[in-house]
Amino acid sequence: MPKHLFIDISSHGFGHLAQVAPILNALARIRTDLRLTLRSGLPPEKLRARINTPFEHISGRSDFGFVMQDAMNIDTVATAEAYRTWHADWEGRVAAEEIFLRRLAPDLVLTDVAYLPLAGAARAGLPALSMCSLNWADLFAHVFGHEMWAGAIHEQILAAYRSAACFIRLTPAMPMPDLPNTRAVSPVAMLGQDCRDSLHGRIGARAGERVVLIAFGGFDKDLNAANWPVTLDAPGVHYLVPESWGIAREDMTAMEPLRMNFTDLLRSVDAVLTKPGYGTFTEAACNGAPVLYVRRTDWPEQDCLIEWLEQNARCREVPFATLLRGEMREELERLWRQTKPLSPSPHGAEEAARLIASYLP
Repeated sequence: MPKHLFIDISSHGFGHLAQVAPILNALARIRTDLRLTLRSGLPPEKLRARINTPFEHISGRSDFGFVMQDAMNIDTVATAEAYRTWHADWEGRVAAEEIFLRRLAPDLVLTDVAYLPLAGAARAGLPALSMCSLNWADLFAHVFGHEMWAGAIHEQILAAYRSAACFIRLTPAMPMPDLPNTRAVSPVAMLGQDCRDSLHGRIGARAGERVVLIAFGGFDKDLNAANWPVTLDAPGVHYLVPESWGIAREDMTAMEPLRMNFTDLLRSVDAVLTKPGYGTFTEAACNGAPVLYVRRTDWPEQDCLIEWLEQNARCREVPFATLLRGEMREELERLWRQTKPLSPSPHGAEEAARLIASYLP
């Protein structure tokens, strides 16, 4: 009989999928008798673009993390209301999740990084694991810990995470001192193919022109890019931008119509412009892509990510005002002059896969 793994992937951006996919691909190589059921609010085509093994998809989301104004900023008022609503009948919500899981009857529950399925699994007597570089309990406490109403909610979130047999901390990760069940593994990232020549030909890049990928992890962000100055002096810069921006300029190309794997793009560009996030930071470092980043507003996870990136990749912070003006040429030149460190090896996928397999009967 195939062993049934139910996995819940957060749709708070694409970073959680970037963590899960390499691990599931490695797990499928270890356990060929695996049946996967996957719940996520991400589009199925996004999931199948990264997860190589077959799975049954349940469309839905059991966490929301934060309500975002955009890729950089949290809507704290809307998020506070969302948490109060979500936990208003927490016992009833957990009971419903227990019924759902009993009917699904998996051998193991795994989340990145929802906590409701962990609470439901505990009620149903099912073994459960969680994994991520962050957890919603720590982030919730960072933003709302001073609020009178937040204490009870925080305890419910913590109790759910503590009920898991193990929380797999993916390097780099937040410290998580309130979770006694953590196990650390190495960085998790996919490795891409170098398609530089093909990419330059498809976008019509001029000889010597540098290509910079703009990627903000599944959240749109208005960067005023249509008004950025065109770099005419050689060698020039060509930007790969989101198609949703609708920009038609000779020095900018929409990335989605290229239909290239994201990690192949990372491997093939001269730099990536992004915000601190686990998926893009680790994949950029492991694929040797220099990183120009803009700090997020009051996002506690970013400090450990930036510290790790500084040790493992060419990287540089750019002020947001500089970005809005499109005055990145000098920042990029300084980035490219940095000494390239040895790219880290993403052994974490295999380590996490072996750990997960040990919990399968």
